Amino acid sequence: MSVWATARAACAALATLLAVACAPLPTTPDAGAGGAEPTSGATAVSGAATSAAKPPRPHLLPLDRQAPAAAEAPRSRVVQIFPDLSETPDGPPDDLQVEEFERGGGSWYGVQFHRRRTASGELFDMTGFTAAHKTLPFGTKVCVRSLVNGREVLVYINDRGPFTPGRIIDLSQAAAEQIQLTTIGFKQVSLTVIPEEGGRCAGERVEGGLAPINMAAAPRPAPARRAPARVVNKRRR
Repeated sequence: MSVWATARAACAALATLLAVACAPLPTTPDAGAGGAEPTSGATAVSGAATSAAKPPRPHLLPLDRQAPAAAEAPRSRVVQIFPDLSETPDGPPDDLQVEEFERGGGSWYGVQFHRRRTASGELFDMTGFTAAHKTLPFGTKVCVRSLVNGREVLVYINDRGPFTPGRIIDLSQAAAEQIQLTTIGFKQVSLTVIPEEGGRCAGERVEGGLAPINMAAAPRPAPARRAPARVVNKRRR
């Protein structure tokens, strides 16, 4: 056999394999089972009936929902408590919230100024809850909050100061101890002025208005008695 005859036979065999591989598959489960291939007309009728009976499936299918638990299924024994915030003894928590007035450094002064006259005329008491501020009117109630530990203390203004840069308020020793300011001596604080309608400080309700200033005069020490002048008798010569 010549080379050309062999090449033609190989091409014919390859063409036969490609024709078998590209042949359409049977459209019904029974096609090819009994050995008889359905005609083209039967295939068209069967396809039309199938499309009419079953609509085409969408691309997105609905999620499978989990069935609810049965009534006799065991329940959790953890008690869930949901607090009722509709009724509180002092009303809703936000009814007396006010805006922050100022933020900066806070310091304190104590025994070295005890019983001295303040700028308002009131005597300084290191055990009282008072403070010094540069501009707030005397008697203004201020809630001082430590930005280090979150503690709060209520004071009223009766003095002027502080005059050190970076500081906005000077607290009495008792007030400073309430917010643990005396341990360092200088901490960052925020000031909230209590308005006329009242407010909150340290978790308690505070009445509005100015605090009274005690203008009682400081006791003055009794004047020291002078020794009587000595009379010297001059002798006559």
